[in-house]
Amino acid sequence: MSDISDLDSFEEKSKTQVKRELHALQDLGQRLATLKPDVLDRLPLTDALRKALADAPKHTANIARKRHLQYIGKLMRDQDIDAILALVDQLDASTRQYNERFHALERWRDRLIAGNDETLEAFVSEFPETDRQHLRSLIRHAQHEAARDKPPAASRKIFKYIRGLDETQRGLR
Repeated sequence: MSDISDLDSFEEKSKTQVKRELHALQDLGQRLATLKPDVLDRLPLTDALRKALADAPKHTANIARKRHLQYIGKLMRDQDIDAILALVDQLDASTRQYNERFHALERWRDRLIAGNDETLEAFVSEFPETDRQHLRSLIRHAQHEAARDKPPAASRKIFKYIRGLDETQRGLR
């Protein structure tokens, strides 16, 4: 015997809501079409969608591109959208999540250059795959550059190294 309360809790989506969701999938598909192939390889996509995304740049006529994006949107219905959005947001420089991660890495770099062995140990505990010797060398070079008012080349190398560790830990590499 079915409860009426179960039926009341199930609400059908309006036609407008369905259209909004489908347009959102098309917009996400358009964002995916602009990504590089090595980034797309990290996403959990079906083979049909991978092929459609690879074919997207071939469609240059306006109506053909629009039709192809609709096709990509249709293929997007069968994907794990949350996993795709999580990765795309981490890679897209215009998102808040990307900016927060970027600023956190900058703070780590600045603390490492200004800090001592305790700061380095805290960093290593958060990123266990760190090559301590290499990082210590980069930190020493950055400190010498800062003392002599030279351009911060070693500081940039530290940031690049830290970002690489972070991307590896997050599964982005």
